[in-house]
Amino acid sequence: MTESLFSSIWSLLKAFYPFIVLAAIPAIIRYTLIYIQYKNSSYKKASGNSYFKTAFNIGNYGEFLTFRVLEKLPGNKKLLTNIYLPREDGTTTEVDLAMINESGLFVFESKNYSGWIYGDEKSKMWTQTLKNRRKHKFYNPMWQNNGHITAMKNTLKDVDEDIFHSYIIFSQRCELKNIKVTSDNIRVMKRTMLLSTLKKDMNTIGNRLTAEKIESIYSLLNVHTHADEFKKQQHIANIKM
Repeated sequence: MTESLFSSIWSLLKAFYPFIVLAAIPAIIRYTLIYIQYKNSSYKKASGNSYFKTAFNIGNYGEFLTFRVLEKLPGNKKLLTNIYLPREDGTTTEVDLAMINESGLFVFESKNYSGWIYGDEKSKMWTQTLKNRRKHKFYNPMWQNNGHITAMKNTLKDVDEDIFHSYIIFSQRCELKNIKVTSDNIRVMKRTMLLSTLKKDMNTIGNRLTAEKIESIYSLLNVHTHADEFKKQQHIANIKM
């Protein structure tokens, strides 16, 4: 009975093999291109994430795409990912991405969401509306990134507040609706606008940090990257409390 069933399944697979291959071609091309991009990026060194953990995790993949945009910027810069910083209450906060260059310290919160996104600077919760009209509430990413910046200030201590710049980056798969921002040092945008916006902002800001200061800030923050599994699980547990 088992052999007969196996034989029937094998016959079906052979019959549909050409169609299976054709259906798989787009996925093969997609993940091959991602692999090439991954190998040509310094993301692995910065994050410690393997190719599979990058390509097949929606959050990590969004972070990787943002990281690749930052790599294209000219000039002296340092990039860091997944920075686990201590907070005053003894817990940690995780910074998705940070870039240090002559214009300051740019802190990025990456949201690889789809659907319509609604929110403003004053609301605690934002809303994601999907095509099936289902709605999902999520914590205001501006507030979230402000928390990251506060932890950075506590860690660095002797830096000027005006070097910090907050960027909330959404996937190109979403549509930003009625997003209201009033603070000068906060940007909310889709990833497709990041490179041009950064170039414009950096040109306006000018030079704020010397090469020595860039290296100093990088060294202080870099020790908080590449967290071990215990610290990551502890961080997740604190979020759920």
